[in-house]
Amino acid sequence: MKKEDKAIIIGKIAETLKEYGCFYLVETAGLNAERTSDLRRACAKADIKLMVVKNTLLHKALEGTEGNFEEIYGALKGSTSVMFSNVGNAPAKLLKDFRKKDDVLPRLKAAYVEETVYVGEDQLDTLASIKSKNELIADVVALLQSPAKNVVSALQSGGSKLHGILETLSKKD
Repeated sequence: MKKEDKAIIIGKIAETLKEYGCFYLVETAGLNAERTSDLRRACAKADIKLMVVKNTLLHKALEGTEGNFEEIYGALKGSTSVMFSNVGNAPAKLLKDFRKKDDVLPRLKAAYVEETVYVGEDQLDTLASIKSKNELIADVVALLQSPAKNVVSALQSGGSKLHGILETLSKKD
């Protein structure tokens, strides 16, 4: 491959890294054509971009990108596919759902989520349990709504009691 071609590919990888908030390094070599196509379709449905890259080109793109990726460099061995997503836990959930009972592929090598590096297959459950930004916002809104709902409910019940008392007094005469 020509040096100019490599520079173009490194630029495209770096651009994609900046576009997405997180990425997962996954080993997919060993999947047959049918399972690979299924994985690509599942990624497309989940709004995850799947890209097969050369380790050296990805390494150079990471070096040229803002952030500390030194822990990830050790995972750049063998064939590597990169799953890009803006939702931190989406690729982990997809990987867990995609695997059949005894499958080991696709296997998580490393992930970069919310400025934190996760290395190794054993981190998959941790990554899947991370709440996304939208889930956290929903939790905060629910926590804020709960006391407000209680106050509104108390005010409404007090108003109906007062209405009942006035109604009774007006009929007493």
